Amino acid sequence: MPRHKEAHLIDRIGWLRASVLGANDGIVSTASLIVGVAAAQANPANVLLTGIAGLVAGAMSMAAGEYVSVSSQADTESADRAREKMELETIPEKEREELVGIYEARGLDRALAEQVADKLTAHDALATHLRDELGLATHMAARPVQAALASAASFAVGAALPLAMVPLSPAASLTWSVSIAALLFLALLGAIGAKAGGAPIGKAVLRVTFWGAFAMAATAAIGSLFGTSVA
Repeated sequence: MPRHKEAHLIDRIGWLRASVLGANDGIVSTASLIVGVAAAQANPANVLLTGIAGLVAGAMSMAAGEYVSVSSQADTESADRAREKMELETIPEKEREELVGIYEARGLDRALAEQVADKLTAHDALATHLRDELGLATHMAARPVQAALASAASFAVGAALPLAMVPLSPAASLTWSVSIAALLFLALLGAIGAKAGGAPIGKAVLRVTFWGAFAMAATAAIGSLFGTSVA
């Protein structure tokens, strides 16, 4: 009979986290940058140039940051994997007892815990210890390149949304146009991310729009202050 295969939401966590983070940062940072510069009475051409520079710099920064961060995680996982492999080769009885203790703590009696430990060890000792002792599951494994590409691409897409509002909006209402559009984009992103991750949509939307509004209000206030002082 064919095996039943289930698709779990947790399997998406690697790329989903990086994508949502990148898109959210792209919208918030670029919109805030545009709003701040526009509030300082800069002309639309300079605002657009600033937004484009922010998109490129932000995407590269996100890619580099994610790659370095997740690579550090991958290095730690690799070191733990090597250590566990060495311990299985040198002190197998202690490792067996450790595994038995883990299963007993989960509710199995001693005899059954020993049977499970022996069966799983015979099947794949290293994978068993990595999963049950260290919590290193396949779907949670660090993937630096995937995280970097997902972050850079999602940041660029997110940043492009408020940036597209600059040439489409009258100079007099640029600040409000970009701010409102950015909040709508953030709300949509929050809903999509919550749907993909199986989380409550309302809570996710409120969270991203609140912090986005706060960031844009802060940069608009700073831009207005400098624009007034220059004038």
